[in-house]
Parts: sequence; structure tokens; C-alpha cells
Amino acid sequence: MGSFVSQPLDPVKFVAPPEATSTAKPAQVTAPGAPASPAQVPLFNNCWSCRVLSGSGLIGAGGYVYWMARKPMKLGYPPGPGTIAQMIFGISIACWGVVILSDPKGKAFRTG
Repeated sequence: MGSFVSQPLDPVKFVAPPEATSTAKPAQVTAPGAPASPAQVPLFNNCWSCRVLSGSGLIGAGGYVYWMARKPMKLGYPPGPGTIAQMIFGISIACWGVVILSDPKGKAFRTG
């Protein structure tokens, strides 16, 4: 474990833009059959436990936001535009958690 600050920084490499040519076909950069780019590391971990933890946390946070917006309505106050917006925001946070849990694209696999 450690923070981002404690890890060494990689030097940033800038690539010069290719010069414009007047031909219709651009020059081939890589050899045929060679992979175009190296395998990219996913930005977030897609392990089963990470998805369960983050998905259930988002569902809980969305439920909390929604119920806190509903609290004045239960006391008899009419809902205003801010209250309705807060309820919609809470529902959308919870839906985001459901999407993370359900993994609709099937990119994550259970390992273990």
C-alpha cells in the first residue's frame, strides 16, 4: 500500500506529431501482423470483490441521498425543485451501483 506521492514518477514522453503528406494513404507505422499497441492496463480493478464493494457502496450512498431528500416530504413539506433534483441524483447513484454489480459488458471475470 502507499500513496501516489510515495511511488516514483515515470518521465512523460511527448511524441512529435507526424508531418502532413499529400498522399491519400498514410505510411504504415508498424509491420504487418505486429500488434498496434501494447495491452492496456485497466483504469480500475475489475475483480469480483472490487465490484461488489463499490457497487454496494454506491447503492447505499444513493439510498441515503434519496431517503434524506424524502425526509421533509414525510413531515408534510411540499417538495421543491431542489428536493426533486436530490431524489433523482440519489436514484442515479444507486443505478450506477447496480450497473457496476451487474457488469453488462461482461468484462470482469470471477477469479478465485
